[in-house]
Amino acid sequence: MIENYARWVVRWRWLLIPLCVLAVLLAAVGGQRIRFQSDYRMFFGDDNPQLAAFEALQNTYTKNDNVLFVLAPREGEVFTPEVLAAVEAVTAKAWQVPFSIRVDSLTNFQHTHAEGDDLIVEDLVRDGADYGPEDLARVRRIALHEPLLVNRIVSPDGRVTGINVTIQLPGVDQTREVPEVAAYAYALAEEIRAAYPGIDVHLTGMSIMNNAFPAAAKHDMATLVPLMFAVVIVTLGLLLRAVGGTAVTVLVIALSIAGAMGLAGWLAIPLSPPAASAPTIILTLAVADCVHLLSTFYYNLRHGMARREAVVETLRVNFGPVFLTSLTTAIGFLSMNASDAPPFRALGNITAIGVTWAFLLSVTLLPALMAVLPVRVRPRPEGRLHPMEHLAEFVIRRRNALLWGAGVVIVVLIAFIPRNELNDEFVKYFDKSVDFRAATDFTAEHLTGIYYIDFSLASGEPGGVSEPAFLAKVEEFANWLREQPEVMHVYSITDIMKRLNRNLHGDDDAWYRLPEAREMAAQYLLLYEMSLPFGLDLNDRLNVDKSATRLSATLHNLSTQQVLSIQDRASRWLEENAPASMHTTGSSPTVMFAHIGARNIRSMLSGTTLALILISILLIFALRSTRVGAISIIPNLVPVAMAFGLWGLLVGEVGLALSVVGGMTLGIVVDDTIHFLSKYLRARREKGLDPEGAVRYAFSTVGTALWVTTVVLIAGFSVLAFSTFKVNAGMGMLTAIAIALALAADFLFLPPLLMRLEGTKK
Repeated sequence: MIENYARWVVRWRWLLIPLCVLAVLLAAVGGQRIRFQSDYRMFFGDDNPQLAAFEALQNTYTKNDNVLFVLAPREGEVFTPEVLAAVEAVTAKAWQVPFSIRVDSLTNFQHTHAEGDDLIVEDLVRDGADYGPEDLARVRRIALHEPLLVNRIVSPDGRVTGINVTIQLPGVDQTREVPEVAAYAYALAEEIRAAYPGIDVHLTGMSIMNNAFPAAAKHDMATLVPLMFAVVIVTLGLLLRAVGGTAVTVLVIALSIAGAMGLAGWLAIPLSPPAASAPTIILTLAVADCVHLLSTFYYNLRHGMARREAVVETLRVNFGPVFLTSLTTAIGFLSMNASDAPPFRALGNITAIGVTWAFLLSVTLLPALMAVLPVRVRPRPEGRLHPMEHLAEFVIRRRNALLWGAGVVIVVLIAFIPRNELNDEFVKYFDKSVDFRAATDFTAEHLTGIYYIDFSLASGEPGGVSEPAFLAKVEEFANWLREQPEVMHVYSITDIMKRLNRNLHGDDDAWYRLPEAREMAAQYLLLYEMSLPFGLDLNDRLNVDKSATRLSATLHNLSTQQVLSIQDRASRWLEENAPASMHTTGSSPTVMFAHIGARNIRSMLSGTTLALILISILLIFALRSTRVGAISIIPNLVPVAMAFGLWGLLVGEVGLALSVVGGMTLGIVVDDTIHFLSKYLRARREKGLDPEGAVRYAFSTVGTALWVTTVVLIAGFSVLAFSTFKVNAGMGMLTAIAIALALAADFLFLPPLLMRLEGTKK
C-alpha cells in the first residue's frame, strides 16, 4: 500500500507541489491573529487555588500591580535639594502613567503631627528645591525613623529612594494596556535621566515585569529562529553535502513553522515566552523527518538506483518509521496539556501541530521535489567501510563491556536525580542583560524587594479593625514577621495607628503605642482618612466595612523552598496564636510561583506516564513484537532519567520549565529508538540476518541519519540556551542533554541489549 502511495506521489508530483504550498499559505494567514500574553498570571490556570486566593485579595483591596521608579544619586544621599526636587517632579508626573490610581513617594508621604488639639496631615516635602540644612535634617530624621518608609520607599542609609505607582488595568486588552504603561514609564525614566544627569534611574515593578514577558518572546523569535535557520543550513550542508537536499529541508522547515503558527492563530492559542520557542523546536524536529528520508534517498542513488525508483523505495522503507516517530513526538508534546501552566500547554499544542505539518510535508512535498530537482551523488567506493560500519563492528566486538559499562553509567547518573531541588524565582526568569532583571536586582540590593506576601486579616465584625484586641494581635503578628530572616519590610495598619495615637497626645513618644479603646481608634481612623488627599486613602489597607486589614511582608529574593517555608510558618503562627477569623495562608505572585513548580511536576508526572503507556503500546503494535517493543522502553526512559541525574550533579535546581522536559523529550528520544529498531527488524525479517548482522545493517542504513538529526536537534535546543528568558534557556539545555544521551543509549546500549536478549531467543 505504501509503495502504491509512493508511486502516486511521483506521478502527481507537479500537482502536489503547488497544492502543499497553497495549503500552508491558507493556514499561515491565521498568523495575523496571534496575540502575545503580557501578564505573569498567564502561568496559572483558572482553577489554580493560589491564583484564586490572590484574585480574591485584590478584589477586596486595591490592585498590587505597580511601576517602581528607583532613584539613586551617584554622589551623596537622597536628602539634598536637587534629589528631593527630582522626587517631587517624578511624583507629579507619575500620576500621568496610564491607568495609575496611586503614587507613593518620599515627598508625598502623608506625615502627621499635632498643632495644639489639631491633627495635621501633609506631604513630608513641599518645594524641596528650596530646603536649607535644617529642613533637610528634619526630613531625613522623620524618613529614616518611619517604619512605613524605610526598606520600602527609602533605603536605611538614605542613598536610594523609590516612587511607587499603583496600576489598575481595565483588563479589556492587556496586549495594548501593558505596553502603554511600560512605554510611558520608560519615557519618563529617560526624561528624568536627561533632567538630572547626576541621578541613576532604575525601573521595576509588576507592570514592568508583565511587559518584559512579551518583549522576551518577540526578542527570541526575532533572534533565535534566524540563528537556528543558519545553524541548520550550515550543519545540513556539511553533513549531507547536497545543496538540493538542504534547500528542500529548509523549505519544509519554513512551511512547517508557518503552518503551525498560522493554525495557532486560527485556534486562538496565545503566545508567551515559553510558547514562542515553538518555532525553534518545530524547526529542529522537522529536520529529523527530512534527514531520514534524504539519507535513504541518497543511499539508494549511491547504490545505483534510478531517481524515481529511489523516491519510491525511500517512502516504502521510511513512511512507517517517520509516521510513528511523528506520532510519538506529537504524543509527547500533547502530554504537556497536563501542565498546570497554560503557556506550556500552548507550547505543546503548537509544537504538536508543527510536527504534524512536518510529517505531512515530508511525505508529500519533499519526495515530490526530489523527484523533479536535479540531483548529483558520488557512487560509493567499493570495499571502503563507512564510519558507521566501523562503529557497528566496535559495538558488536565490545558488546559485553558496553552493556555492563553503560548500565553502570546509567545507574550512577540516575542516582543523582534526588540532588535536584525545586526552585523557582520568577525575577530570575530573565537574564541579567534584561533591563527589568538588572533594575530589580539593584532595587533588591539597595532599597526593597519585589517579592512579597499579603495577608488579609479579618476581625470577624464590621468596624472590627478598631478593636484593640484585634490591633494587638495584628501588631504581634507584624513583629513576628519582622524577626524572620526572609522578611525585609512589613507594612501594617498598626504603625499608622501608633503614630496617630502619639500625634493626638502632643507628639509625645511615650504614646507611640496602640490605642486602648475601640472608640478612640475609630475616631483616629476617621480623622486621618478625612485628612488624606485623593488617591492616598487607606483602601489599599482596609476593606469596605473595615472588618479586615491587609498586612504586607516584603521579602528578600528567595528560593521556592524559602518562600514556602515562610508562608507555612506564618500560617502556623496565626493558627496557634490568633483567633479563627485571622487564619489565612497569605497570597501573592511570589506564593503563586512558589507553588506552581511542585503542582506542575505532579500534573506532568500523570501526563508523562499516560504518554509513555500510549507510546509503548504503539511501539509493540507498530514493531509487531512484544519482546522488542518491551526492550524499547528501556532506551526510551533511560535518557530522560540520565539527563535529570546529570542536571542534579551539575546544577541541582529544577523549576517550572524543567518540570515539563520529561514529557516533552519523551516523544523526541523515542525517535532514534524507532528508526534503529525498524531497520533492525527489517534486517531480521526481510533479510534473515542474525542479531549481529541486523545490528550492522541498522548502523549502515540509519546510523548516519540518526547522527545528523541528533546533531541538528542538539544544536537547535542549544540555541535556546541563548534566550534571555531563562525558562527557555534551561529547558533547551536539559532537552539537548537528553537528546545527546538518547543517541548514546541507542548506539552503545541498545544494540548490545538486543544481541544479548535476541541471542537467547529460541
